[in-house]
Amino acid sequence: MIAPKPHINEVQRLKNLESYDILDTFQEIDYDNITAIAAEICNTPISLISFIDDKRQWFKSHHGTDESETPKEYAFCAHAINDEHNIFIIQDARTDDRFKNNPLVTGDPKIVFYAGVPLTSENGLPLGTLCVLDDKPNLLSQSQLKSLSVLSNQVMNLLELRKSKSLLDIALKDLEEKNQELERFAYIAAHDLKSPLINIASLAELFLEDYKLQIDSDGIELLEMIIKSSDNLKELINGLLDYSRSDTILKQKKTSINLEKLKSEIEDLFNYDHNLKLVLNSSLTQIETNKTAVHHILMNLVSNAIKYSDKPKVEIELGVSETQTHYEFFVKDNGPGIASKNHSKIFNIFEKVAKQDRFGLVGNGIGLATVKKIVEKSDGQIKVVSELGHGATFIFTLEK
Repeated sequence: MIAPKPHINEVQRLKNLESYDILDTFQEIDYDNITAIAAEICNTPISLISFIDDKRQWFKSHHGTDESETPKEYAFCAHAINDEHNIFIIQDARTDDRFKNNPLVTGDPKIVFYAGVPLTSENGLPLGTLCVLDDKPNLLSQSQLKSLSVLSNQVMNLLELRKSKSLLDIALKDLEEKNQELERFAYIAAHDLKSPLINIASLAELFLEDYKLQIDSDGIELLEMIIKSSDNLKELINGLLDYSRSDTILKQKKTSINLEKLKSEIEDLFNYDHNLKLVLNSSLTQIETNKTAVHHILMNLVSNAIKYSDKPKVEIELGVSETQTHYEFFVKDNGPGIASKNHSKIFNIFEKVAKQDRFGLVGNGIGLATVKKIVEKSDGQIKVVSELGHGATFIFTLEK
């Protein structure tokens, strides 16, 4: 017996094999199907998918034998991988000096015939083989050899797919960790920024209240600008936080929502400060969806309808219907409407089409972008139907 020589690029080959993370994994039906087909096509009792590491050959699939591995020095496959471009064939191992005293020839499984196709990765380095074995001399036809090569390609396809999935899982896990870190950073940064902003606005208001009679009109105007700018920046921070944390909203479980109660909750939030008439139009009484997502979307749309209304009394109609897969909502207001050229713009983050709202405040262009993000990540869609002077209707869907 002659022991196999290490591959010419053995260090790189072993590192490449390790990158597939395949050694000592459980049996899988996809690989077992390939060895069963190989044995059937080549009319041999045994077929193996083997991988060669530094000390052994390990079988990912072993059709026709219960063995799961053998020492590397006995492995026919360890010879086969040294010629990764050709099929390695031994007609009769009993007469071949490399194998005639091999324990796998003299003892079980009494190998006589061997044909192995190297499993070669994209970088040209062999990992192991797809091989067929017989306990008597054999001869494969060109058609059988071609089929064996095709099957070896399928093994490599499975391995590459497995490796890609593993790398994708690692990348997704890393991305999730980075997103969590970013979310924590955003929360801390926003909290640390909001506190001094609130203090600035509060101090300016207090100063204005106590010393208003001692300050000229220019000084009063400057203080009011400080207060307004602080409030705008605070709203911008809140908007950015909502946008960055919208994915967290989607992780919440779906619950049952009573539509009349939902309508009352929204009315209670806005009617204290504003003259709002909210009408519910739906044949449904209950829906089953993400309550936080629905609340966030409706609060934003109702809030916008109030802020940009040009009427003394804000009238809003809320409609809810269903299909087999989705709930469809509409929020219709009696406001000034939106020009058709701006229908898509309003959903872009930081896009502002109105100079200011009815209270003289400038929006930050984040609210509707957050709404769109939540809707689309809930497998839904959102659009606006409107024309100037005739109000606006926002229509959106959420998956059941």
